[in-house]
Amino acid sequence: MTESAQTLFVSTLLIKRMENFILFERKVNMSDINQVIVDREVPCKLRDGVILYANIYRPQTNGDYPVLLTRLPYNKNLPSFSHRWIDPIRAAMEGYIVIIQDVRGRFASEGEFEPFVQEVKDGYDTVEWAASLPYSNGKVGMFGLSYYAFTQLYAMVEQPPALKAIFPAMTGNIFKDAFEENGTLSLAAAETWMLDSLVPDYLRRKLSPEDFAKAMEEIANDLNQIEKWHTFTPIKELPAVMKHPALQDIYQKYIHQEYNKKAIEHRDVKRYSDLMDIPAYHLAGWYDNFLNQTLLNYEQMQAYSQNQKLIIGPWGHGMTGTDLGERSFGVNSSGDSIDGKDDLTSLHINWFNQWMKEENEVRIDDEDPVKIFVMGINQWRSEKSWPLQRATYITFYFHSDGQANLKSGSLNTTLPGDEQKDQFIHDPMSPVPTNGGGTLFYNGRNAGPRDQRKIEEREDVVVYTSEELEQEVEVTGSAKVILWASTDAPDTDFTAKLIDVFPDGTAYNLADGIIRATYRSGKREQESLNGEIIRYEIDLCATSNVFLPGHSIRIEIASSDFPRYDVNPNTGKTTLESEEMRKATQSLFHQKEYPSHVILPIV
Repeated sequence: MTESAQTLFVSTLLIKRMENFILFERKVNMSDINQVIVDREVPCKLRDGVILYANIYRPQTNGDYPVLLTRLPYNKNLPSFSHRWIDPIRAAMEGYIVIIQDVRGRFASEGEFEPFVQEVKDGYDTVEWAASLPYSNGKVGMFGLSYYAFTQLYAMVEQPPALKAIFPAMTGNIFKDAFEENGTLSLAAAETWMLDSLVPDYLRRKLSPEDFAKAMEEIANDLNQIEKWHTFTPIKELPAVMKHPALQDIYQKYIHQEYNKKAIEHRDVKRYSDLMDIPAYHLAGWYDNFLNQTLLNYEQMQAYSQNQKLIIGPWGHGMTGTDLGERSFGVNSSGDSIDGKDDLTSLHINWFNQWMKEENEVRIDDEDPVKIFVMGINQWRSEKSWPLQRATYITFYFHSDGQANLKSGSLNTTLPGDEQKDQFIHDPMSPVPTNGGGTLFYNGRNAGPRDQRKIEEREDVVVYTSEELEQEVEVTGSAKVILWASTDAPDTDFTAKLIDVFPDGTAYNLADGIIRATYRSGKREQESLNGEIIRYEIDLCATSNVFLPGHSIRIEIASSDFPRYDVNPNTGKTTLESEEMRKATQSLFHQKEYPSHVILPIV
């Protein structure tokens, strides 16, 4: 065995022993329950007569127990989903009834699947049904990530009386579209979710067994080459979907965001202020594609209720291990050993104990409401608020001699003077490829922090870098780029990334954002461009990272991040409807009159 192999073997043994020790410590704190009953395919009849089916895990001992409910479209009988997020056996042994239900129109449940739309009324009915079960004490909590966190938020809208607390993880916001960002489509995520997650069971319900078997062979082949399909235009005619007639209607409604828009007809936060009072523990990841929306959930609900908590780890969507992308954040960064004290299941149990157990059983929570993982130093830290009230927002201006796309420009706190603009050509036929970040690609590909140096060698990527730092600089919070730019196209995109540059030149992405020019003022589409200089505000979302001595802070500017986002064809149309494309000349300004810069929250 080589020295490196021995080191890996010893490290693996050490990690396993630590995990076993942690689990042992938790076991001795469990209740006296030592046997669990599993009831399979339990029916729940909704108000319209449709029956949904669930698996129920419950203590064998007599008594009435609170319920933990999750509702998912991914098959309650698959362990990767039914046991993926929290362990229902452990939760049952801690005195909970755990219900895992297939939503309407999925797997065992009856009805027609309409993503998001159905989850408001169905969520209400299911919560009240769960509360009425003979072994329930009438209190219901909900848990789950992604779509099965959406089902919590939508159930909350109708305020079922039995719903006492929720734990939404890595999910969207009911006031925003799931796969749209500043006028752009989250292309890879949308197509992946359709082909990989939605299609198989949807087709099974529509086709004969023979036709379904043939269709699944085609779907498997298309998933094996999904990167090729991401390049197909127009997106609305994607052959991998449209060759199956049974999928055409749901795909068109889905890709045009009709389901999401219909789910909440009147999207007004003030209208729902009374329902924001429900206790909620929000879980997010610095590299999750839903980070921005999960943080928005917390901030909106925190404004109306103090019974909110937030945890943010160095995680991707549904990925809570120690390693992500090309970095490792240490044993205690993972969801199996959060700060060496909790795992995801114990985190949930402690939260629900607080709101759903009798008063003499409740563990008093005297912790700060926010817990974040600070990258760079790889440490967990508690905070009293999000955003951090003590953060100071510092402006770093862009500078160059007009060649920041060929060699790095500079980044500092000095206002620019009379400087040459930077220019590059955005060719939508050869877009800047996605390289990490908060992605949702097939099987978790291309997620997290990755070395950006190859990307920065492209002439359509503009780079601004600070001097090497002499002391630590912590950036924690939401960052944004203010970019003054013009284009010779009627519409185009601008992207920005925040990068931590290591002493050896390795450049790891921390946060990023995109904006479509015709949506520069928000959700409403603006008039086409005519060569004018426009002020763009690019939201980089949030991060927490300590830039160590010898490191540098870098900003990248480009006009594509493909296929994470649909590429802008620079024609005034989109690739959703059109396949026509043209090149665009992009000009970036950093002068006294047009001081392009990034605003960083420094702690």
